[in-house]
Amino acid sequence: MPEDKLTRSGVTYRQAGEGYFEKRQLKRTAGFWGLWGIGIAAVISGDFSGWNFGIGAAGWGGLGIASILIVIMYFGMLFSIGEMSAAMPHTGGAYSFARAAMGPWGGFVTGFAETIEYVFTTAVVVFFSASYANAVTTDLFELSLPMWLWWIILYALFVGLNSWGAAISFKFALVVAIISIGILVLFGVLALVNGAVDFSKLLDIAPDPDAAGSSTFLPFGWLAVLYALPFAMWFFLGIEELPLAAEEAHDPARDIPRAGLWGLVSLVGCGAIVFFLNPAVTGSEALGSSDEPLLDGFRAFLPTGWAAVLSAFALIGLLASLQGIMYAYGRNLYSLSRAGYYPKSLSLTGSRQTPYVALIVGAVIGFVALLIVNASEGAGAVVLNIAVWGAVLAYMLQMVSFVLLRRRFPNARRPWVSPTGNAGAWVAFVIAAVTFVGVLINPDYRPAVIAIVIFYVVGLLVFGLYGRHRLVLSPEEEYAVTGGLHGYDPEKEGLGGTIEDEILKGHTD
Repeated sequence: MPEDKLTRSGVTYRQAGEGYFEKRQLKRTAGFWGLWGIGIAAVISGDFSGWNFGIGAAGWGGLGIASILIVIMYFGMLFSIGEMSAAMPHTGGAYSFARAAMGPWGGFVTGFAETIEYVFTTAVVVFFSASYANAVTTDLFELSLPMWLWWIILYALFVGLNSWGAAISFKFALVVAIISIGILVLFGVLALVNGAVDFSKLLDIAPDPDAAGSSTFLPFGWLAVLYALPFAMWFFLGIEELPLAAEEAHDPARDIPRAGLWGLVSLVGCGAIVFFLNPAVTGSEALGSSDEPLLDGFRAFLPTGWAAVLSAFALIGLLASLQGIMYAYGRNLYSLSRAGYYPKSLSLTGSRQTPYVALIVGAVIGFVALLIVNASEGAGAVVLNIAVWGAVLAYMLQMVSFVLLRRRFPNARRPWVSPTGNAGAWVAFVIAAVTFVGVLINPDYRPAVIAIVIFYVVGLLVFGLYGRHRLVLSPEEEYAVTGGLHGYDPEKEGLGGTIEDEILKGHTD
């Protein structure tokens, strides 16, 4: 077959070639509970570590206000994402939505933001997991390892698990998600039974006399609420990954929106347990800078030995998120590389039909990033804010995509419709934009902002000079190029078949 080309919107599509898509196949293995499990697993570590830095930034009251805003944002966003994922059940997720709404450049910018989010979120979870794991082995066995060695161990274990097969990944995620929720409930029950809860400790941070509007409830003033928004996101960041499982779900149009919303409800309950009880046990001031807040909570009312044992179980929560969020970056890299935005070798799936190359490359990038930032103070918070900034940028672009898609594709098939419509999308956009600004203006996280800018400059240059001339009509691209006429169901329509021939020869508008 001669190589046909199609140039549109400043990019060039080329023939995929014989066997291209056969080497890049995923397998449908997930039902509702598998999707719910992978969604919970991706997020649940936020209840074990990371969220508490918001107390250090704004006090307990400031983080509480930030958390209410973030809950509103996530509901509006998940309603919108649910509608788009049902209409476009492709692995591309955010990239797919933005590609259809805003063209190839919009698709790349959004997909790249999500790559940053998931690769760096994985790095954050590895960072905190290593801290927990080392504390547990030190307490129980007097064995302490260098952090970089823990990072290698954790990355190697979970790249292997995610590469072994999607069915195993979903089952493991569901099991550890349930165990993690059980650990949080157990913490709450034990804290109450042992009489360790003292709600007066929630407001034990002395007001800063130099902060405008400071009080016992807002010890660092109103401006600090902005600084707490990224940490409030840590209760939920990652639940939006579910559209990436579209080509591995049995019924994505029905199950992905439901799993996302029920997953968010579950996470609100889990977040409430640690938000109200963890600082009530340890005190907000002590918890604000802890790398292992739940472990500190157990230590506060249990003997050392028991605290270490329960902390080993607490580590499961972090490992659950390591599983779930690594799954996300693997599928994000897979979808963008399958379409040619990233090197096409990243989308190879092998005999087990998992994107093993993407998983390995994402792990290497995350490990190098941890090595670079570990030399600085507050490394965990810096990497966390890199992840959050990538996330909120992707959130804003997805909400814009939702509004544009309703306008540009009014007759597109929409098996599930957002109950809040455009209003919900705009509310989510505004809160995401405010969070974006909160990271931008906080001088403590300027390194995160600089890192994001560098990543984008490099990414845009590579795409502009190289990638945009070598795109392939993957399902996401077919859907966008044909105005939603093709590419809706890759399994039924096929990949790289007659549809590709028609488009490349100019027979389809």
